[in-house]
Amino acid sequence: MTVKIGVIGSGAIGRDHARRINHVLAGGRIVAVTDVNRAAAEAVKADVAPDAAIYATGEELVAAKDVDAVLVTSWGATHEQYVLASIAAGKPCFCEKPLATTAEGARRIVEAEAALGRRLVQVGFMRRYDAGYVALKEAIRTRTGAPIMVHAAHRNPTVPEAYVTPMAIHDTLIHEIDVLRWLLDDDYVSARVLFPRRAARSHAKLRDPQVVVLETRKGVLINVEIFVNCHYGYDIQCEIVGEDGTACLPEPMAVELRLGAKLQNDILTDWKDRFVAAYDVELQDFLKAAAAGTATGPSSWDGYVAAITSDACVAAQEREGAPVAIKMADRPSLYR
Repeated sequence: MTVKIGVIGSGAIGRDHARRINHVLAGGRIVAVTDVNRAAAEAVKADVAPDAAIYATGEELVAAKDVDAVLVTSWGATHEQYVLASIAAGKPCFCEKPLATTAEGARRIVEAEAALGRRLVQVGFMRRYDAGYVALKEAIRTRTGAPIMVHAAHRNPTVPEAYVTPMAIHDTLIHEIDVLRWLLDDDYVSARVLFPRRAARSHAKLRDPQVVVLETRKGVLINVEIFVNCHYGYDIQCEIVGEDGTACLPEPMAVELRLGAKLQNDILTDWKDRFVAAYDVELQDFLKAAAAGTATGPSSWDGYVAAITSDACVAAQEREGAPVAIKMADRPSLYR
């Protein structure tokens, strides 16, 4: 079965996902596109999906009879309305993070899906599909013993001037928030944020770097360094310290050079290159589930937990070092 996909939001990530579905993956075809900037939608149609219809609004696209499933890759503040529309229409929906820009918005999606009684939503937490993280999870399960601590880092070479302190949580740490829960099979109970000396490449509205300390229900202590002006490259690190040993996230494959009296290898500078294979795997997973009228992978509940945790971390930024409790509603049976 070929799943007919409608794409809401044809910016960089929407365009790239459309390309994947039409030219890389099996089982899907882009039949509809919409964007607030019609020229962007027309560019996707011209370059990637020539057979796609262009709709004026996301709601019209969701309602279209020839659209089987929906990709929501629009501006984050619009995600909730389009995901809720997809659930109401009974259509599988892949939503890039965030699921919603508020915890209340994410909770409304969880409640709508739970009321329907079947999963329709997959959230775009692609790290769960990265081969390195999959191998790390297996090492935790079979080799290291029960986790005790996690040391992680999320470093970007630079960010735009519009990037401000809370975005270090909502736009950057959000991936660690999800993937570490998945790796540990655990939930968070508290968050703290510590700020070292401000880096010279930061600016008045951005405290960079920062260290987030999370504690889990099972007592695992996690520290994540967020440094978005590290200058040298895009660098994702993760070490699990277990009862019997440690396990580290593998480095991306790179050719090691002995050149000019130096031993060296390249470091990536673009997040899209670091996780390009993971994007392929996650969307293939979505297409397979959508063909059966459902969704697997990161769920609406995972999106809700990420939103609750993000809000707590932002509150902890403002309290600088003081712990903030992370509390959430009971998990509906659909997500157990």
